[in-house]
Amino acid sequence: MLQARVVSHILDFVIPGKTSRGTLTKKVSWYLLLHDTKIGYTGVGECSTLPNLSIDDRPDFCQKLNFVCQQINAGIRLDSIDLVEFPSIAFALEVALADLSNHAFPQTIVFPSEFTNGQTGIPINGLVWMGRREYMEAQIKEKIHQGFSTIKLKVGALDFETEIDILRNIRKQFSPSDITIRLDANGAFTSENAVDKLNRFAEFSIHSIEQPIGQGHPNAMACLCASSPIPIALDEELIGIYSSEEKELLINTIRPQYIILKPSLLGGFAACNDWISIAEKYDIGWWVTSALEGNVGLNAIAQWTFTLNNPLPQGLGTGQVFTNNIDSPLTISEGKLYYRPEKSWDLTMLQW
Repeated sequence: MLQARVVSHILDFVIPGKTSRGTLTKKVSWYLLLHDTKIGYTGVGECSTLPNLSIDDRPDFCQKLNFVCQQINAGIRLDSIDLVEFPSIAFALEVALADLSNHAFPQTIVFPSEFTNGQTGIPINGLVWMGRREYMEAQIKEKIHQGFSTIKLKVGALDFETEIDILRNIRKQFSPSDITIRLDANGAFTSENAVDKLNRFAEFSIHSIEQPIGQGHPNAMACLCASSPIPIALDEELIGIYSSEEKELLINTIRPQYIILKPSLLGGFAACNDWISIAEKYDIGWWVTSALEGNVGLNAIAQWTFTLNNPLPQGLGTGQVFTNNIDSPLTISEGKLYYRPEKSWDLTMLQW
């Protein structure tokens, strides 16, 4: 018989995370523990929401999470629990069940592979947060020094000419063959000014730009994707799209060059696999990005990502942004994320 309970943990940012939507200094993660009383094993999954972005960032979130635990403890069939509007809970439940089935706690092996054996790493991009010019340039130098060949810059919050100068300085020092640059606007631009901004950015050989305008404007986004000199990746645009029919309609309407998959925001791995199938049907590229989960959620996403055999650098480096993350075998070296099985998890707070 399965039993469930929830443990919450407030994660503190090393440095406030600034985007065009605002600045984060803390965030809450909830850990869903599933315990099989018959065999004595426990599985754990992480619920992680982002303010003003996750569709389940809503007042009744904790009420729903507690209700899910009550349903599980009452022996209700898991597939009868409606989590469509609570993608982070769906993700946590999917991970906890996979973890439990592998009997790997406290190692939390969700998808055994050469990654979890410590043999192979996952190429990732180095994330550069928004901030004053000096701060951003210092981050860029640090990421390059750490061995990243792809860096991702948040744009849209600084003066535009300052952002142009930052890109110009990067390209003075590093050619496109040396450093790949990705941009993430988080919907900061408007339909009226996006074209001009993208044309200016294109001078610096940009790999792609995520969500140049806000979600919910499919026709305007479709026009941008058709004419932009920079490949466009949909990110926030995918949130809140549930059925396969709705997903295909969105992709067919907008025809982006890429989509970004965030399991915590999209409802888990099965939902993301559906997006991948549709994207590949239309010859649209994709990669996976974490959504500021702690190491428990990031670990599961990384293990799943490795099984997909996508050669592009993934967005899986956010575990380092917290001062009090749960200690894990995840490490970053030379621009790759590794799982080091010789390192131990510290799951003291998550013991059943």
